[in-house]
Amino acid sequence: MDLVALNIFRTVAAEGSVTRAAERLGRAQSNATTRVQQLEEDLGVPLFLREGRRMRLTPEGETLLAYADRLLALAEEARQAVRPGQPCGLLRLGAMESTAAARLPGPLAQLHAQWPALSLELRTAPSRQLADQVLAHQLDCALVAWPPPGLEAGAPLERTPVFTESLLLALPASHPPAATPADLRVRLLAAFAQGCTYRRIGEDWMRQGGAPVEVLELASYPAILACVAAGRCAGVVPQSVLQLLRTPPPLRWVPLGPCDTMLIHRPGYATPALAALRDALLSDQDTP
Repeated sequence: MDLVALNIFRTVAAEGSVTRAAERLGRAQSNATTRVQQLEEDLGVPLFLREGRRMRLTPEGETLLAYADRLLALAEEARQAVRPGQPCGLLRLGAMESTAAARLPGPLAQLHAQWPALSLELRTAPSRQLADQVLAHQLDCALVAWPPPGLEAGAPLERTPVFTESLLLALPASHPPAATPADLRVRLLAAFAQGCTYRRIGEDWMRQGGAPVEVLELASYPAILACVAAGRCAGVVPQSVLQLLRTPPPLRWVPLGPCDTMLIHRPGYATPALAALRDALLSDQDTP
């Protein structure tokens, strides 16, 4: 059970296919198949259910995957630790959709220019899911709106504030002025999936009006704004995302206040790559 075999196993689990995993890793399909079979023989249990061309993890495979994530993350951390001051290798970063679009292009370009040996893998998801993935060693760090909904108060995460977002409630242009939740005429909120901090803030604000709130789950800010413009619902949008739009839609905007974006990671996780990312984020914050 070596690191190469574990990486192949993890990639097959992620892709659901030996063929796609081999392509992603730049290996021959026969080699990837053999390594997975050897791993199963070594452990004495099946790791995958073969369903035609699709491969699905068995319960034993699910158990091994959690350990594989941790072992491979620790190995990468060790590689970087022996080269202090030289950010390199792979850094797995998670971010909210809004942060990835509005906040990361500049810092990540700076990071690549300064440290070309550092590879970055970016994934997007709501804040709670990102925090869970950091805790499960599936991500090294993440940018989340704090606090993520449902996250235990004592969750072992270290955090650094990097941005403060000004949140706005978007309402249809035809909606009357709304100074308080009691003024709302819509009770449907277009928002991301459960686990989104902005969704929770929007729901909490709207519920202060005394009526129940329904949620229409969407996967992007353009879709949210389109639904609001159609007159059906409200939506929560960071000011930074609105500023990306060449022609913002003619909607009514209600300030909801600030929300901090934190860079989170597991306690004790300290690599040159993480330090370089933190420096790039904070220096971008200071740029006029």
